[in-house]
Amino acid sequence: MVANFDRDCLSPEEYLEYEKTSSMKHEYVNGRVYAMAGANDAHNTLTFNLSGLLYPHLRGQICRGYAADMKVKIASGSIYYYPDLFVTCDDRDRENRDFKQYPKLIVEVLSESTEKFDRSKKFADYRTLDTLQEYVLVSQDAMNVELFRRNDAGRWELYVFGEGEDLEFASLDFSIPISALYEGVIFDAI
Repeated sequence: MVANFDRDCLSPEEYLEYEKTSSMKHEYVNGRVYAMAGANDAHNTLTFNLSGLLYPHLRGQICRGYAADMKVKIASGSIYYYPDLFVTCDDRDRENRDFKQYPKLIVEVLSESTEKFDRSKKFADYRTLDTLQEYVLVSQDAMNVELFRRNDAGRWELYVFGEGEDLEFASLDFSIPISALYEGVIFDAI
């Protein structure tokens, strides 16, 4: 959904100023501003669970986690996204309070309206981030997590985690039973 503005394109600086006072979040792609859709119960439960599970692990480390309300800037273009959750361990990300540029891990909870974009264009943009080591897609329809990990050759390898397995974020030396991530999630009847 494209937000309504007086003109077709905003500069990155205009977008960042607008976003400070906006009542809703918008992503920004090369001058275009897109309103973010609201999230449902399963989406919020998954994001909340993962944040809560990661926090004790990150506590006392240089790494910092952000959920839902912090932007990631894609330096290769004029792009700002709001990942559902991400972790940065780069000191340079302490310099800006409005966005981060050096994430190590990015998590997106899939929804029907965003899944195609999260898997294609957004992932292509995220892959340009040199610091990104893992990109995680979490299903809210079934206990299923797809994790793309950058290998030593710079190629992305897919790891799939399902019921009864442990989910591992190698970039953070972190592992949990997938059931802990999905605790309290009510799957819609199909």
